[in-house]
Amino acid sequence: MARFLVPLVVLLVSLLPISSNLFGQNSPSEKEADVVVYGATPGGISAAISAARMGNSVALIAYQPHVGGMTTSGLGKSDIEKREMIQGLFKEFIEKVHAHYLEFYGENHPDLPLSHDGYYYEPSVAEALFEEMLAAEKQIQVYKGYRLLRASKEGNRLTSITVSPRVETGFRKQRSELHFRGQVFIDATYEGDLIAAAGAEYRLGRESRDEFNEPHAGLIYFDYKTKEILPGTTGEADERLPAYTYRLCLTTDSENGFQLTEPPDNYDRSHYTAYFDDLKSGLLDGPKNFKPGRGYNPAHFGTLVRALSVTNIPNNKTDVNINPRPLAFPFPELNQGYIEGDELTRQEICAQHRNRVLGLIWFLQNDGEVPEAHRKIAREYYFPKDEFTDNNGFPFQLYIREGRRLIGEYTLVEQDITGIGENREPRRYPDSIAVGEFPIDSFPCQQKQPGDTIVLEGYLGLLDHITRPYEIPYRIMVPQKVDGLLVPVAASTTHVAFSSVRMEPTWMALGQASGVAAHLAIKHDLPARGIPTEELQQILKSQNQVVNLPE
Repeated sequence: MARFLVPLVVLLVSLLPISSNLFGQNSPSEKEADVVVYGATPGGISAAISAARMGNSVALIAYQPHVGGMTTSGLGKSDIEKREMIQGLFKEFIEKVHAHYLEFYGENHPDLPLSHDGYYYEPSVAEALFEEMLAAEKQIQVYKGYRLLRASKEGNRLTSITVSPRVETGFRKQRSELHFRGQVFIDATYEGDLIAAAGAEYRLGRESRDEFNEPHAGLIYFDYKTKEILPGTTGEADERLPAYTYRLCLTTDSENGFQLTEPPDNYDRSHYTAYFDDLKSGLLDGPKNFKPGRGYNPAHFGTLVRALSVTNIPNNKTDVNINPRPLAFPFPELNQGYIEGDELTRQEICAQHRNRVLGLIWFLQNDGEVPEAHRKIAREYYFPKDEFTDNNGFPFQLYIREGRRLIGEYTLVEQDITGIGENREPRRYPDSIAVGEFPIDSFPCQQKQPGDTIVLEGYLGLLDHITRPYEIPYRIMVPQKVDGLLVPVAASTTHVAFSSVRMEPTWMALGQASGVAAHLAIKHDLPARGIPTEELQQILKSQNQVVNLPE
């Protein structure tokens, strides 16, 4: 059996719930906090720290046995192209990363630039620094390894949630259900699970082009080279979601790494053989325009290793994405049923993605039909021994690029991201609480269809030619009908707009705003929709948050 293929029972037992709070194993199941944050993603961490620094008690509940979401699970670089647009708690985190690598390397070390001033990092470093930031806030209690069971309301107001240990092990007395009461709840999950449990309205899938008059909405074929919408595009709405993957951290240090000794269970090389066609057709060649930070490694151009997007990060490690441009990209549609699925369904879909990723690595490093020169390049990379040490060197968080999206007091649409009019003037909002800046970027939504020769359906590849920095109004975090709930991650946007908003730096900015907003709701005894947004903006500005675009 390959090193990664831990039996499911063993894998599940490894995910036992952990509580880093001060209560013992026999602590009461009733918990109470001013602010309850469900989801220890970077947005959730930012929300918790923000609320705690305003003087509130906070419970932060993590589904995983780790905090940090994708930032601590393989996403080794911050997706941000205009650094000045996102500051606040995100910049505080980046400064801590920079300080770490200054100490690790020394000021004049030639490898120090690999950290890009703190914007690139190893997953273990990101996790340690998030833990440090949380531990510094004595008002925060962290509960790891719990999943949401249900939410309770009084009228339209969310008043409590119940969570359960992710694994039933027989030790129910020590690890029982927990009930959290709070004045304000924050859904910081990638999936939008608390939105659904609280009965708030949400979207799932893609809007039609006609619903909001968005040029890139619905079913679409988009040529990422020419920036043209192609024949076959209908603009029709559907329930499809961008492909999920795992984001890998691999090392080039053989002494600190290992490779698969066998293919994963249910390995099927036919999932990957279409890459040979992509190689012949040039889809694995380098890009026309070489932009740093986008996983371009010239040594991989024109080889099968271009199936991966590999970026160097500190300490002989790499951030490894799966390149979505080849027609052989084997992940679209594997996520069907994940968002609305029960726990077992989600675990099974995670396992499918895990095996598909491991199968791709095995194929590139070992398949006899892969040219020897390509295999040699692929075998320069190893799974690190010092990352994800409780999960056999494999990331714990599935890369959920899009899940449920709240239907809030305002819906951010494509035109909010791209600007309006001939000059693409940005829209401005009286309740703006953050600025977004990353290009619209959606992974494919369908596998290769008959007749596909250029691009997979649904792929919107870095639309930087139309994306402009844009203001984000507070209202996208506020449900229309449920009080006591804020949603900084699965916020109220269309699919196209979400394809820009869905970046961890942006989510940290929204998380920071949600923490302050929760404080103001408590302070003024108002529903979150009724807080004075001028006061919210003033506080955020005092915290070095970028709230508005410059005039």
